Amino acid sequence: MQDHHRRTIRLPEYDYAQSGFYFLTICTHNRVCLFGDIAEGTMRLNDAGRMVEQCWGTIPAHFPHVALDECMVMPNHVHGILRVVDRWATGRGTACRAPTGGTTTPVEQFGVPVSGSIPTVIRSFKSAVTKGINEISQSSGRCDVWQRNYWEHVIRDETELQRIREYICDNPLHWATDELYLP
Repeated sequence: MQDHHRRTIRLPEYDYAQSGFYFLTICTHNRVCLFGDIAEGTMRLNDAGRMVEQCWGTIPAHFPHVALDECMVMPNHVHGILRVVDRWATGRGTACRAPTGGTTTPVEQFGVPVSGSIPTVIRSFKSAVTKGINEISQSSGRCDVWQRNYWEHVIRDETELQRIREYICDNPLHWATDELYLP
């Protein structure tokens, strides 16, 4: 039996639980258009798309140290910006435990989640959406909703944040030329 190693796209040794803005793109499995369609430059969500929007909106309820910024559910992917604020200042929720000593920050590794990190937040979001979509469709088996990974980018300054916000908001207008577009 071959030992398969999944390649990570995360920055090595980067603490994805630290404060900052993160731009995320999460694609559906095989880039199938599950969440609705684009008409005249406007995204029209179906039930599955509304489930994505609802689950995205509840992220701060589960991770109080995470604030929502721009988000756009597209037919086969989601673009969003999450802002991680000081985890230890919120003082509530299991995702926000106080540091347990030492000065080393745990680094996210495959199979070893770090409480409150971006990968943990996205894992929870994807799981909730999958469960909700399976309930809506009354699927008798496990439905693959998402690709195994997601794309992320650490936003480094205000200019970049504004550019990415604009990109997200304008994404439905440019759907036909989007690299994730499937006719």
